[in-house]
Amino acid sequence: MEAVLDQHKAVDITVIDLNGKSSIGDFLLIATGTSQRHLHALALYAQEKAKALGIGHTRLEGTDASGWVILDLGDVIVHLFLAETRVLYDLESMWNPKLYQRTSQDTP
Repeated sequence: MEAVLDQHKAVDITVIDLNGKSSIGDFLLIATGTSQRHLHALALYAQEKAKALGIGHTRLEGTDASGWVILDLGDVIVHLFLAETRVLYDLESMWNPKLYQRTSQDTP
């Protein structure tokens, strides 16, 4: 999936291994798109690739103007964000606390 997203110009692709961290899947793939239309296209490309690989059941959510599209491929969950939405939710730091950077606004 990472190669498909890269081929279609996704930005800042991150793969997180969920083994031993969660039962929701094996991998979490996070990437940034340049527009809502780009997010939707990336999701469709990834969904087509998954089906070509024999993954029959895929679920796509968030195709409206939310700035976040989720593609559930069973063992792999793909999160596609607009840049500002990705910063807001910061999923990477949720799965790897070492990535969390405290800002002066976070201090009491």
